[in-house]
Amino acid sequence: MLVVQKFGGSSVADAARVMNVARIVTETYAKGNDVVVVVSAQGDTTDDLIEKAKEINPGASKREMDMLLSAGEQISISLLAMAIEKLGYPVVSLLGWQAGFQTNSKYSAARIKRVNSERISKEIDKKRIVIVAGFQGLNRYDDITTLGRGGSDTSAVAIAASMRADLCQIYTDVEGVYTADPRKIPNAQKLDEITYDEMLELATLGAQVLNNRSVEMAKKYNVELEVISSLTQKPGTKVKEVCKMEKMLIKSVAKDDSVARVSIVGLPDEPGIAFKVFSRVAKAHINVDIILQSVGRDGTKDITFTVPAESGDAAVAALQEYCDQVGAKKILVDTDVAKVSIVGAGMETHEGVASKMFEALMDANINIQMISTSEIKVSVLIDKAEAERAVAAVHAMFFDN
Repeated sequence: MLVVQKFGGSSVADAARVMNVARIVTETYAKGNDVVVVVSAQGDTTDDLIEKAKEINPGASKREMDMLLSAGEQISISLLAMAIEKLGYPVVSLLGWQAGFQTNSKYSAARIKRVNSERISKEIDKKRIVIVAGFQGLNRYDDITTLGRGGSDTSAVAIAASMRADLCQIYTDVEGVYTADPRKIPNAQKLDEITYDEMLELATLGAQVLNNRSVEMAKKYNVELEVISSLTQKPGTKVKEVCKMEKMLIKSVAKDDSVARVSIVGLPDEPGIAFKVFSRVAKAHINVDIILQSVGRDGTKDITFTVPAESGDAAVAALQEYCDQVGAKKILVDTDVAKVSIVGAGMETHEGVASKMFEALMDANINIQMISTSEIKVSVLIDKAEAERAVAAVHAMFFDN
């Protein structure tokens, strides 16, 4: 059986945790499994490296930032290999390029083109545990690239997909996927299983358990995922195509407070305006989520939409010249907002789910600014200061009974 195990930064944050991970890995290996391990940088290493770069050059190129940030995983894989050596097991550590990760050339947010797993296979044939640096690869110019935040999850799933692994375990500091963040909602319940689609929505909506790109890839290549704790080793949450828990209306409540609301006031009320607005946002490589357009009156209309918080100013910059040309009154950006969402495949076949969410928010005296729905989610935009209270109220509505 081939098992891919990924350990995040908190799982290898210090010497004691590195040894704990070494024990988990070697126990899996000792059961007769082939094991490939993907590791993130320790603790806050990546953030610390970013701060060091800012001290030297706040405007450093993304290529050099990738060169710097890839060092974090190199430290992790070598320390873990040393720990496994200490326990008496054969092991080898590989950087992303040594493990065959080939990416495009978009520094800091590279996409994996392919994984040439020949080197990994050769090391497994030698009965070695293989430790791979997550989050990184090599482009066609032989430059190191990084995959962006959460990229180690994607690295692990890519290896599992390319090598047709039997299981890909994502170890983290929580015991699985919960009905809400268990660190904020004490009575949150752990889910035994969740579908790829539900997990993808949660990952996109702010649940920081799995990277959304890794879930997309797992679904595409049918990689069986398990989210599991590196601290307790209790059974985790399986992410799969179909779940048995059909009676659950919703699976989880998620919060994303890294959101900006952009409002364009006084646009001409004429055909093609929405296209002209959002094509400019798209050219700036900014992802748009919730969109609201007002009913036209007096020859004008307003368009409001949400983007990631760090993209708010960029969205305004992309639109300012056009809005000036057509005579829009103003563009406003507000980062004091948050998105609260419910996710669950059960919504498709049960009426009244959205109204229950809105009832919970009404009872908590929380005002809704915008609403977005799909077959398996309902999202609302609210004041950021109310976000945690909103999650608690909605979770209580659906799960306390």
